[in-house]
Amino acid sequence: MTYEHIRSSVADRVATVELHRPEARNGFTVTMADELDAALAVADADEAVRAVILTGAGKDFCVGADLSGSSLEVTNTEPPEGDWVEPATRVTRRMFAMQKPVIAAIRGAAVGVGSTMLLPADFRLSAKDSRFGFVFSKRGIYPEAGSTWFLPRIVGLGRALDWMVSGRLIPAEEALGAGLVRSLHEPDAVLDAARTLARELVETTAPVSVAVIRQALYQMSALPSPEPAFQLDSRLIASLSRSADALEGVMAFMQKRPPRFTRTLAHDLPAFLPWREVTR
Repeated sequence: MTYEHIRSSVADRVATVELHRPEARNGFTVTMADELDAALAVADADEAVRAVILTGAGKDFCVGADLSGSSLEVTNTEPPEGDWVEPATRVTRRMFAMQKPVIAAIRGAAVGVGSTMLLPADFRLSAKDSRFGFVFSKRGIYPEAGSTWFLPRIVGLGRALDWMVSGRLIPAEEALGAGLVRSLHEPDAVLDAARTLARELVETTAPVSVAVIRQALYQMSALPSPEPAFQLDSRLIASLSRSADALEGVMAFMQKRPPRFTRTLAHDLPAFLPWREVTR
């Protein structure tokens, strides 16, 4: 596909999706939102892709919404009716629902939507000089992209209140200490670190297992009781006797060799997963 505000490519079973407006420090637009949604959907549907890297061109990941014109369609009219979805949510809703792990490689500023769109990523790797900011209170606007759901689950409610209510900028070291990012790197080394992690995931993990684990963590951890997780775990463990991946994982471990997992997302996801039953 041809994109205007992003770039997307696939190599070695890893899709790299890049915000590509370096002249505007990757300022976020409606076009960018829709293209990110589309590119992530393509990567998720491609059995040849095992992991996705999300990054930005130039020295900044994303400085927030492009306020230079009407790029975010801000008007004084009444709110749109029907099923209109604000642009940042179009990205994070897609990322949340994905079956592939997402690795965010962050340089420079990640402010406003530049921070909120990162929250559903499975791994966030940051440059040492990066800074984050949920600056909505300082602009007289509101957080978007479901960030009031994601952020407390990542850094805790107290920290989320501090960051969002104050709207202050957050240095990379503080983000690391709070668990917002996994590791810090020199700016020119962040993307290579993301590629190394992606390669490890491709070579050592089973795609069906990753897809189930990723969604189970989101779906089960939000429930008031562990009982649904107990029930799901029992069905999943009982199904392992029919899993070629389970046999291969054990044999590869015993034989001290890399695993060769063969089950696919298209054909081998358990039919009884509760989130699949809801979306059918």
